[in-house]
Amino acid sequence: AVVATPSLAERWDALKAEQKNIRIRDAADALGVSEAELLATQLGKGVIRLNDGSDTAREIMRRVLDLGEITAISRSDNGVIEVTGTPKRFAPRAAEPTGDAERDAEQRLRMRDIVGGYFGPPIDLRFTFDIWQYAFAVVPEGRDPSLQFFNAQGTAMHKVFLRQEENRAIFDKLVEELRNPDQSANLKIAAKPAKAAEKPDSEIDVKEFQLAWTEITNVHQFARLVREFGVSREQALRLAPAGASERLEASAVRTLLQEAAKRQEPIMAFVGNEGITEIFSGKVKHVEEKGGFFNVLDPDFNLHLLDSKFKSGWIARRAGLSSVEFYDTDGTLVVTFFAYREQGKPQPKSWDELLKTLPRAK
Repeated sequence: AVVATPSLAERWDALKAEQKNIRIRDAADALGVSEAELLATQLGKGVIRLNDGSDTAREIMRRVLDLGEITAISRSDNGVIEVTGTPKRFAPRAAEPTGDAERDAEQRLRMRDIVGGYFGPPIDLRFTFDIWQYAFAVVPEGRDPSLQFFNAQGTAMHKVFLRQEENRAIFDKLVEELRNPDQSANLKIAAKPAKAAEKPDSEIDVKEFQLAWTEITNVHQFARLVREFGVSREQALRLAPAGASERLEASAVRTLLQEAAKRQEPIMAFVGNEGITEIFSGKVKHVEEKGGFFNVLDPDFNLHLLDSKFKSGWIARRAGLSSVEFYDTDGTLVVTFFAYREQGKPQPKSWDELLKTLPRAK
């Protein structure tokens, strides 16, 4: 007799029966598929496919501003950030052209990716919508509904959970108006692009690079510097001018969060992926190891770091500010911390004191 191959939905059910609390991302990895493909097996059972593409994603996030309090969740392989609050709206001002073609093109793209809100706490997000491809509404029985976004490879970019039942009608209208006429599970999942190999240090003009680093006047110019010299981010820290970077033990991430909680030192934490960066600003209170992760578990802010996968930490000093960055075994940036400060004010001395407590790499 021919034995029917179990469907993906059946394989997922079997996995959930074995591992009661398995997260969907981990289940997707175990089953050798993407998270979006796994979610799509539930279409018609509380999951609705919304229109594809970055323009829909922009439109949805613009309309999320009408939903009141939300929980915004962004993640990479080894870090998850969850912030609850009501996003602020704001009217963006168009920037004056600088005459520098590359900078002006960057500026135009950034203006397209600003959707009228999400600047400044509590919900502080920086979008790169071009790589957002699939969107779903997830409406489980008796639990908060959510909007979930994935790239062309089916990897989760961002999730938004509705927290105010009184705004449910607005949520439902959004879903109805942006519902995809195609409610089939056949997503065209693209292959994961290979990670670019790091350029050998010998091919970098280190002297020029170090000079350019010292000329940075704003920490946001760093990404451009990395691009111009064709270095990876961690390579940049390794080749930094004397005194501009210090290597830390990977365990320093725990020290940093424990000290920030103990001292009640306000921090900024940045976590994301190629489609989004989510930022928390404020004080952390409750930090603990749980479920294999090192966590902040506060009422409106959760941070989950799989620090067993961290390879290195760095202090980076740029334009008068010191950040602390942690990289995983793939060399991917997982989380960045800054001091919390008011715009235009220098970073507080208390942050420098906290940085002194972090264990340096041997």
